[in-house]
Formats: sequence, C-alpha cells, structure tokens
Amino acid sequence: MPDSSFPQPDADDIRLTGILRALSDPGRVRIVQVLADGEYHACNVEEFGLDIQKSTLSHHFKTLREAGLTTVDITGRNHCIALRTGELEARFPGLIASLTSEAAVADVSRRAAPE
Repeated sequence: MPDSSFPQPDADDIRLTGILRALSDPGRVRIVQVLADGEYHACNVEEFGLDIQKSTLSHHFKTLREAGLTTVDITGRNHCIALRTGELEARFPGLIASLTSEAAVADVSRRAAPE
C-alpha cells in the first residue's frame, strides 16, 4: 500500500498529457523500462543504471509519481518504487508495451549515451 506522504493521482485522474510530459526525459523513460518487470525496486541509482546524482534520481521519481506512473512503498527506512502497471494498462492500453518495445529501448539507450 502506498504511503500517504507520497501523494499520487487516483487512476481516473491520470492524464496522458502528464504522462507524456513526465516521459520527455530519457532517464525517466529508462526508469519506467526497468520498472516494467512489475516488481518493486529500491530507490537507488545503481538499480536503474543511470549516471546521475541521487538528487536528480529523486526528482525523476517525484515527476513519475506525480504524473501517476509510479507508486512508492515505504518499509522502515527503505523506499521502493513500482510502476502502476494494472492501472496504466486499464487507462491507456498498450502504453507500457510501447515504452518497453525494442525500438523504444534502443532509442533511450542512444539518447542517453554520452557523445
């Protein structure tokens, strides 16, 4: 059950425009791709394979949560994040599959790679 200290919109209040805005950053798309396995993941940089600061990762988590893409589980001092797969699939069928397709993964890898 999500902790109320991390507000998230109800499933009916999730808007596609908010989701698209949240996914405008390749790092956030990468986070969603990792979370697409349906499991809760620890909220740390190593878990997502991103070369960013912890504060930036926290900002990405907040953006995804506020857009309605993720939920947070808090157990003691541990925070874990998961994709709201069932709710998102019911509201926007095929969205998760599109974000995790081979082409989408390759695009994010290409955009995130240093030049």
